[in-house]
Amino acid sequence: MARDELSRALTLRWQDLRAIIPWGDTFEGISPAGRYVEVERSYIWAAEEGGDILCEITVYGGPSRYGHGAQASATISRPA
Repeated sequence: MARDELSRALTLRWQDLRAIIPWGDTFEGISPAGRYVEVERSYIWAAEEGGDILCEITVYGGPSRYGHGAQASATISRPA
């Protein structure tokens, strides 16, 4: 589920994200197994401000299970 959410999160363009970095949100969802989970999505500068953007996704079964959640991340490269 984390990889699936990451693929959706990566549809946002660098140009659209640069004005709101750092940014993130958390929302509730239902996993493919039918469990209620929280999905946390964040966009931060990968290294230096104005450069590549790191997108991180964590899917977990509530605050007490955060450390056991599934994670996925990818970089949105700054256009040349």
